[in-house]
Amino acid sequence: MSSVQSGPALDEAKFNAFIGQMLSDLGGASSIAMVRMGDALGFYKELYEKGPMTSDELAKSARVDERYLREWLSNQAASNYLTYDAASSTFSLPPEQAMIFANEESPVYMMGGFDLMAALLDNQPKVQAAFKSGKGVAWGDQAGCMFCAVARFFRPGYLNHLVGTWLPALDGVVDKLKRGARVADVGCGHGWSTVLMAKAFPKSQFIGYDFHPGSIENARAHAESHGVSSNARFEVGLAKDYPGKDFDLVTCFDCLHDMGDPAGAAAHIRQSLKPDGTWMIVEPMAGDTLQQNMNPVGRLYYAASTMICLPTSRSQEVGAALGAQAGEARLREVIEKGGFSKVRRATETPFNMILEARP
Repeated sequence: MSSVQSGPALDEAKFNAFIGQMLSDLGGASSIAMVRMGDALGFYKELYEKGPMTSDELAKSARVDERYLREWLSNQAASNYLTYDAASSTFSLPPEQAMIFANEESPVYMMGGFDLMAALLDNQPKVQAAFKSGKGVAWGDQAGCMFCAVARFFRPGYLNHLVGTWLPALDGVVDKLKRGARVADVGCGHGWSTVLMAKAFPKSQFIGYDFHPGSIENARAHAESHGVSSNARFEVGLAKDYPGKDFDLVTCFDCLHDMGDPAGAAAHIRQSLKPDGTWMIVEPMAGDTLQQNMNPVGRLYYAASTMICLPTSRSQEVGAALGAQAGEARLREVIEKGGFSKVRRATETPFNMILEARP
């Protein structure tokens, strides 16, 4: 390919490789709408449950127009999301892809991620204006169903790790929960984390706090549908002034970096705990430098941070704007400023770090 610009000469190999990356990125971007339609219309679930089908068979089973479906299936096969068998003209969902698109219990179920990407696009005009003003975009003013997308995105990680791995990594916490403890889940959102803990530890009492009334309504509905209303309740409350004291455990799931005054929240959490209480902070996985975060996970989190986390923090008092890639060192500063003397990384996943803070 010949150069199309003046100035320094192009490295042809690097240029062609970058064009390949751009084609791949555009293909991924086009998948947002395609995958979300496949989810909404039940195509992945049909293939997951019934096995390989022709476009005619799937159209009848899913009750959709075959011609539209055939084009969608072709895109999915070209994307390596589905497998196409030319001999039988059938499309199938391989078990590996099913973990991403169809199995909601999978730790890597990513439909919430596609919903989140759509919400980022909806949010662009508001955040773009904030670039000029330096102001924030309040959580309750985010475009689309950002709250639904975020809840769906984080649920698989909580479902597969919270009770089995994260809580056991904390010093003595599981024994307290089994005996009966008081727990505050601060920034609970739609309440999936609270509900999962309440189901696992019926002798303990859980209170979920969030500053968004709509999310609290959804959390209450989830508690009711999952049968934990007797030991889990939800209230509107800020991280800096939620009511209650003498908690054995306070949890914050993927929300400390979103807060306007995370150090103020840490101080309030400190005084709400018992002297031997524990604060569990689940935050996005990140290194302490940009270089450490220049990877696929960091790429996603920096985008989400630009479009969601920073605008949310900037909309609140102080507006610390830690960002989703704050890193452990910066988080430790905030936690220790709130009065905690012992902070350690209890465990981690490719997507999250789990910190334990003690007075």
